[in-house]
Amino acid sequence: QVQLVESGGGLVQPGGSLRLSCAASGFDFSRYSMSWVRQAPGKGLEWVSGISISSRTSYADSVKGRFIISRDNAKNTLYLQMNSLKPEDTAVYYCRMESTKGQGTQVTVSS
Repeated sequence: QVQLVESGGGLVQPGGSLRLSCAASGFDFSRYSMSWVRQAPGKGLEWVSGISISSRTSYADSVKGRFIISRDNAKNTLYLQMNSLKPEDTAVYYCRMESTKGQGTQVTVSS
C-alpha cells in the first residue's frame, strides 16, 4: 500500500533552516506529482509547494523565494528545503500524493 513517511522537523529559531524529507513506498514514485502541505494550529490544510514528474516546481506566495522542493526518484524521496523560517511557518508538514498524505512532521519556529 502507499506509504509516505515525513521526517526532519524540529524547533528552529526565526531565520533558521530545516530540510524535510518524505520517504515514499508502495507506488511508482517517478510517475506521480508530489506536494507539500501544512496545517498550522487551529487552521486548515494549506498547500505549500508542488513538483511534477518532470520536476517542474510551484510554490505558495507565502514561501516563494524561501522554500525549495525537490525529488530524488532513485531514492523515492521528496524534499523540502526551508530557509529564512518565520514563526508563521510553524505547522505540521505533510507530503502528499493525490489524496494520500503521511503522518506529518512538526516544524516549530520560535525564539
